[in-house]
Amino acid sequence: MLKHIVRCPLFCFNWRQYSLLIIIIVLLVLSALASCGPSIEDLLAVDYTPLPGDDWEVSTPAEQRLDPMLVAELYYNAAELETIYSLLVIKNGYLIAEDYFNEGSVEQKDRLQSVTKSYTSALVGIALEQGYLSSVDQKMLDFFPEVADQITDPRKEQITIRHLLQMRAGYPWEETDPALWDGLLSGHYLPLIEEFPLIADPGTEFNYSNLSSNWLGIIVDRACGTNLKAYAEENLFLPIGVEVGEWGTDAEGHNNGCADLHLTARDAAKFGLLYLNDGVYEGNQVVPANWVHDSLQRYSEDINVTGGFPANWGLSFRDVGYGYQWWSARVGEHHFDLAWGHGGQLIVLLDEFDMVIVVTSYPFWLQHDAEAWKHELANVNLVGEFIKSLPSE
Repeated sequence: MLKHIVRCPLFCFNWRQYSLLIIIIVLLVLSALASCGPSIEDLLAVDYTPLPGDDWEVSTPAEQRLDPMLVAELYYNAAELETIYSLLVIKNGYLIAEDYFNEGSVEQKDRLQSVTKSYTSALVGIALEQGYLSSVDQKMLDFFPEVADQITDPRKEQITIRHLLQMRAGYPWEETDPALWDGLLSGHYLPLIEEFPLIADPGTEFNYSNLSSNWLGIIVDRACGTNLKAYAEENLFLPIGVEVGEWGTDAEGHNNGCADLHLTARDAAKFGLLYLNDGVYEGNQVVPANWVHDSLQRYSEDINVTGGFPANWGLSFRDVGYGYQWWSARVGEHHFDLAWGHGGQLIVLLDEFDMVIVVTSYPFWLQHDAEAWKHELANVNLVGEFIKSLPSE
């Protein structure tokens, strides 16, 4: 029981009035924060003019029927981020906005992290079209005879290329266990086909697996009789005018199908434009159109992309799904597909706007903690808020 009550004649509220006062204060604070965005003068001062170069036709947002102030706000906000390297916007096939931040530059070939997986998927589709692979329903173990007779879990005999593409082979996400993570970092991937346990029956549920992508890369390597990078240079990169940088390898010399591909932001944008245009680049069918279509389907829904953090904690993307090594999501009314890498590397395809958005950033190599997620989330939400601001077409 309270023994002393202090009364103030000027501010004497009951609990209902006090609650109302708190609500009003919160609303005023939120209103003040909302009004702290960039002014018109701030936005007019933002320069996102594409840099000189002969590898892209350039235009302006206004010429491509996109509000220049929305683009200016996107770049204004990008300049506030600590780890972003580049931000490009392509609309109707034209480079309409470009800028580089922090350590980024137009010549810099950045480590695209898991964006690499979408390139590996493209190479599977090309190998299928060229007859090196007969079907996505070929069994994984057909390509690894040296471990096939060591398999103790008969479910692994049913794993197909399709399962690997969809992340539905049943293998676990390596970051869920230090022993699994050490196995991934070992670079010796073939023994892990047997050593890593399945946590689901093949084809039944989504589980993100870097090893699945690495095995896909080795399958293409073995089926085509050449390493993945050489095959990609001839059949993917050269046809779209891309000069590939480093592409990390495992202990046996296979290029990593899950990560470690280095490209400039402009060259990453060419890959996005290729998929936006059903696999056609400057009139040439580089990736089969049916493969692009199949890759951008949703075989898994409602995916939690934040792992050990609360489900999709702080993420502006909603309805996250997965295809053949491509993600899909929604922001507001707008649905899109994307290649997505750790640290906030993005190639976003907005079909309804004929638009590609590319982000490269500090890759947080081997750093998977709250600090890395904080910066990845900031880069991803930068794009998410821009997409949300776009009007319905």
